[in-house]
Amino acid sequence: MRILVAEDERVLADTVAEGLRRLSMAVDVTYDGDTALERLAVNRYDVAVLDRDLPGSTGDEVCRWIVAHGTGTRVLLLTAAAGIRERVEGLGLGADDYLTKPFAFAELVARLQALSRRSAPALPPVLERDGIVLDVARHAASRDGLPLALSPKEYAVLHVLMRADGRVVSTEDLLEQAWDEHTDPFTNTVRTTVMTLRRKLGEPSPIRTVPRVGYRLGT
Repeated sequence: MRILVAEDERVLADTVAEGLRRLSMAVDVTYDGDTALERLAVNRYDVAVLDRDLPGSTGDEVCRWIVAHGTGTRVLLLTAAAGIRERVEGLGLGADDYLTKPFAFAELVARLQALSRRSAPALPPVLERDGIVLDVARHAASRDGLPLALSPKEYAVLHVLMRADGRVVSTEDLLEQAWDEHTDPFTNTVRTTVMTLRRKLGEPSPIRTVPRVGYRLGT
């Protein structure tokens, strides 16, 4: 899942981003609406978390832009206003969900996961292939009944490959779906992560390299 967090309270934005990254989500952060629009014009996001009172272009204006351009990005609006009128206004803009501050991080995660499921073909909560079991809700992985101690990025890469269901996933698609915009596309980060993931998965390795194309999961 790739998320855009647009929130002018920097501590809140950075704390939310760090928590989501620990759950293997790719997160880009911006503190104003104009920069949020720039990011949305360049990157594809599953969900945009928008504070309604952003400086520059407001969260409402960013939401209208997303809806008007049909990007497929789901919108979760954040606001300190908890009244029914404010919630109705926010949803009337085309937002998919609405969360008032202060909020519990666990609730935010649950809402993001629900919104992500709407933006992609439905997948079962537990993915299984080649003896590998990925429990998305519990953020847990195992192979042949033995738990796997994966880093957030290793888990994210495995999740992308499991979702592909045997299809080849290019290095570019792995970067797009498992890393944020600050990752240098010319580094060996994908190859290195796949290498450590292979080692943790054990033999026989379920990850196959397709030369000059990418990777696929399947023995």
